[in-house]
Parts: sequence; structure tokens; C-alpha cells
Amino acid sequence: MTDATHANGKRKTAKARATVKDGDGTLRINSRPLHVQREMVQERIKEPLVIAGEEVYGDLNIKVESHGGGIQGQAEAIRMAIARALVEHTGDDDLEREFRDYDRNMMVEDPRRTETRKPSQSSKGARHKQQKSYR
Repeated sequence: MTDATHANGKRKTAKARATVKDGDGTLRINSRPLHVQREMVQERIKEPLVIAGEEVYGDLNIKVESHGGGIQGQAEAIRMAIARALVEHTGDDDLEREFRDYDRNMMVEDPRRTETRKPSQSSKGARHKQQKSYR
């Protein structure tokens, strides 16, 4: 195993970078402990740790920095970064297979992005047109 492992995760416009080192089992997100986050976000972020099990992450320090996007997008990006970092740090193909079987988006990015607004149309969105009146 290496000294420290880095992995990235992205979801929509949110980005996260996870660093995994040998340590005492702490998890910090943007320099704050996990229990400071909202409950739903906590559950989302814990998913890769629950699947991996205490024996995998119990002696690892996980530090995650995230930015961009919203709360849920950041949670998804953090979740992906943690899962990728654990797989890379342990080098375990079975763990990667477990993550993919549970949810493919833990290991693979979602390619969907918002559609860009087209010129000479309304400013409300990509396909929004001015309402046409027939009378």
C-alpha cells in the first residue's frame, strides 16, 4: 500500500477530492467531521464505508475537499471520491465489484449535463420559446 491515495469524484457541477492515509479511522469533509453534515447527506456519504466494512476503513484517515454544485451534488461527488479512493488504496477488485453492483455511480461518472441556452430565444432555458398568439 502507498503512503497516501488521492481520488476525484464529480456530479453535475460539484467536485470532490478524497485523500486516504493510514491512521486512526477519522473522516473529515472540508475540515469538518461527518456528524456536522445533514442527516440525509451523512447517510449518502456513509454508503461506501458501510459496503466496504469496518475492517477496510477502520485504520484509515479519509479527508475530502469538495466545492461547486449544491448539497446533494456535493454528497454524490464525495461518495464517489471516497469509493474510488478506497478501491485504489486497497487494490481490491472485489470491493470495486461490490460498489458497482450496489450503485454504478459510485465508480463511474454520470455523463448528463444541463443543456446550454440557445441564442435568440427566451432567457428561461434551453428550449423555451416565446408564447405564440393566434388572435
